[in-house]
Amino acid sequence: MKTYMAKAADVERKWFVVDATGMPLGRLSTAVADMLTGKKKTIYTPHVDTGDYVIVINSDKLVLTGNKLTDKKMRYHTGYVGGLKEVGYDKLMAEKSDKVVEKAVKGMLPKTTLGRKQFTRLHVYKDANHGHEAQKPETITLKGARN
Repeated sequence: MKTYMAKAADVERKWFVVDATGMPLGRLSTAVADMLTGKKKTIYTPHVDTGDYVIVINSDKLVLTGNKLTDKKMRYHTGYVGGLKEVGYDKLMAEKSDKVVEKAVKGMLPKTTLGRKQFTRLHVYKDANHGHEAQKPETITLKGARN
């Protein structure tokens, strides 16, 4: 029996909406990364982009478990001498919760041109309003939401 290898022309992409209300950040981002890479599809091929489009809504209602909200920090460098900056996740969740989700998902994707292409299909919104009704996205409910 031969192994099936998908071709880029064979891939049919769907649109999915994921509600982040009450979801822990790690569980949400692993599920979204699997959808972007296409790992749950039967035609998954590691060197072909077989993933779908994902819309994450209500990122403001995301949950960080334990003491992560107060203890966890995001570090980045400005490029100048002594330019290491540190921002707490409590401030990030209050101001840019969509960037928190994007950073978590991007860290779970491959660090290649394929991963960068997959990341472009992620759309994160702070509230329930998104402008992708024309694509007729399917709503997916993920397990593990905390109330």
